[in-house]
Order: sequence, then C-alpha cells, then structure tokens
Amino acid sequence: MTTAATSAPATDAKPPLAFHEFVVLIAAMMSTQALAVDAMLPALATIALELGVGNANHAQWVVTAYVVGVGTGQLFWGLMSDRFGRRTVLLCGLALYVVAATLCALATSFHGLLVWRVLHGLAAASVVVGRSVIRDLYSGRAMARVMSLTFVVFLIVPIIAPSVGQLILFVAHWRAIFMVFAGFGAAVWLWAWWRLRETLHPEYRLTLTASHIAGALRIVLGERIALFYTLAMMVMFGSLLAYVAMVQQIFADVFHQAGWMPPMFALCAVFMGCASWFNSRIVERIGMRHVSHTALLAFIGITALHVLVVWLGWERLWTFVLLQSLTMGCFSMAVSNFGAMAMEPVGAVAGIGASLQGFITTVGGALVAAAIGRQFHGTTMPLAAGALCSGLVALLCVLCAERWRLFRPHHGTTQALAGPSV
Repeated sequence: MTTAATSAPATDAKPPLAFHEFVVLIAAMMSTQALAVDAMLPALATIALELGVGNANHAQWVVTAYVVGVGTGQLFWGLMSDRFGRRTVLLCGLALYVVAATLCALATSFHGLLVWRVLHGLAAASVVVGRSVIRDLYSGRAMARVMSLTFVVFLIVPIIAPSVGQLILFVAHWRAIFMVFAGFGAAVWLWAWWRLRETLHPEYRLTLTASHIAGALRIVLGERIALFYTLAMMVMFGSLLAYVAMVQQIFADVFHQAGWMPPMFALCAVFMGCASWFNSRIVERIGMRHVSHTALLAFIGITALHVLVVWLGWERLWTFVLLQSLTMGCFSMAVSNFGAMAMEPVGAVAGIGASLQGFITTVGGALVAAAIGRQFHGTTMPLAAGALCSGLVALLCVLCAERWRLFRPHHGTTQALAGPSV
C-alpha cells in the first residue's frame, strides 16, 4: 500500500495561500462542524415543542444524530481523500453539507429532522480533510504550529455559537439557524474552491482495496496501545457530548436561568482552550503520559467532588459552572494526548488509522452520551455521575494500554495534538 509523504508537493496551478489565510481557511472548514452543534443548543427546547416531542430528553437527539453522522462520515471521507485527493472530496462534502442543512430547515417532523441531521453530520468532510491538508503541507514543528494556530481560531466558534443561535431565535424562527449553517457552508465552499489547491500529489494517492482496509483495521484494533487509548477517548468524548446535549436543559430546568447558558458555555470553552495551550507548553518537557494520566486522575477527582456536591444538595449555578469548567479543562489535557498516543503504533496507515479511530471515538461517544442523557430528571446528577463513570472506564482502558502501570516512561517521538472543542 502506498503511503503519503508528510509534505507532498501540490499538483494544482492555483497560487499558494499566504500562511495566515491558510490557517483561517482550515479553521473555517473545521468550524462547520462545531457551528452545527453549538449554535443549535438554545433552540432544542423550541424544536421539541413545535415538532411535538413528548419527552424533553429526546431533544438531545438533534445533537446525537449529527454526531453519529460525523463519526460515520469521518470513516468515508478519510478513505476517499486518500484515494481521490483532498480538494475534490472537500468540495463535495461541503456541497452536501449545504444541502443537508437546507433540508433540516425544511423538516416537517422530528423524525425527519433527525434523518437530515444524520446526513448533515455525514457531510462534515471538512474536519478530517482539513487535518489531512495540514499533514500534506507541513511536518514536525511547522505542523504543530499550524495545528495550534488553527485551534485558536477554531475555538472562537464554540465560544460565540450559542450566542449566535440565541440571537437568531430573538429575530427569526429556529429554522433560520439551519439556513445560517447552509450560508456559512456555502461561503467556505466558495473560498476553498477559489483559493485552495490540491495538496495530495497523485503518486501518493492510495489504491483502496478490501485487503488494504482490512489490514489497517487489524493494525488499529490489534495494537494494544492504539485500541485502548482509542476506547479511553471514546468514553471521555461521550461525557463531553452528554454535557453539550444536556446543558440547555440544565440551565433552563435546573437553574431556571436559560439566558445564562451561552456565556457560561463559552466559559467552559475558554477553560478547554487554556488547558490545551498549557498542554502545548509543558508536554514536550514533561511527557504525554505524565500530563494525560495526571489530567485523567484530576478529571475523576473533580467529577467525584461534583457528584458529592449534588448528592448533598449543595449544587448551585456557580458550583456547576466552576466544576464543569475544571472538568472540561482536564478533559482537554487528557484526550489531546490520548489521541497522539493512539496514533503512535499506526503510523504506517496513518490516514486510514485516523479515520477508523475517529469513527470509533465519535460514534461510540454518541452512544455513551445518549445513555447518560436519557437519565436526565431535573438535576445535574446524571451528568456528574456519567462523567465520573466515563473517567473510571477511561482509567481502566489506560491501565490496560499501559500494562497496569501509570506514568510509564516512554521514548516515542510522537507529538501531542491540540485538544478538541466543545
């Protein structure tokens, strides 16, 4: 199987983008996914009411359906971009994203909306293709710099998206939110079509066969470290997705402060961004295992404290925001390094391996989130307890990966990646 070089020469005659334009374009491509989740949060209750959803918890499925689509789409788009090139696959995905967002806006039933949301998520090619474009053009410290700068720009979306959604609801119907998604996707499509050239040279394109894919699957699922760190990411991501899906209900039904949701949600995103920046400053000196294992133990400790606070009846808005922000900060430092360690053993099939790991993490995390979300009963206990259980399962996975020894010295060269967003 042919493998791609870390900096394959471009094949298109289009002039190269300036560095800062490239960073912002890649961040805009990746932001189509975050926008499609976070801007929806203020509208979930309204959608459930208008479309006749009897159980308010089922409104969370609007988020879950999209994430299931994203996970499945990662598997498809990653393979296709390795075979047919980045630019063509990216433009096809963005076009489908615009169509699916428009269909969501036109949905007349809740079940129909969920179907189109899955398609909306399936169309999110820009995330996996964006990472591939960076990999094609940069390597080593230059790649790390691009990834870091892209994440800083990307972080703006989860900070402002809920407020954007709320502002749209003040002046328009909830369906207008989906039309904003379609408009944003169309703008990114035009930008990429006009300015982004093909980055994968023909000689580095894969010839995809069943045996190649099966071989990559055996590597990803057969390597102990790759498998168990992927499973650890999966359950941790499930706790994050449960928070995203439940946060609107928590602020409205538990604290009766629905208007505070956007700024408090943004605060958690800021904590995640700061934690990722801090991780980038210390991980080369301290090591991924020391940082991530410490962050995971802190995650478990904070979520256990949160469970105790709720159980004793001490939960208030400020305790929820503080403990959840700290939880998300620990999540960011743990999972960002888990991702790098999961990729260490699969370097020979990095493109397909990343797609498979993304599929497992996203779809499995959506199922974990659905299990946590359906337990909501008017308190924050399901979220806190679900996060604690996720942390404990992740710890078990890490122990299996490291042969029951935390902070095990390791001399690999893989660099930590930037952490995920809310």
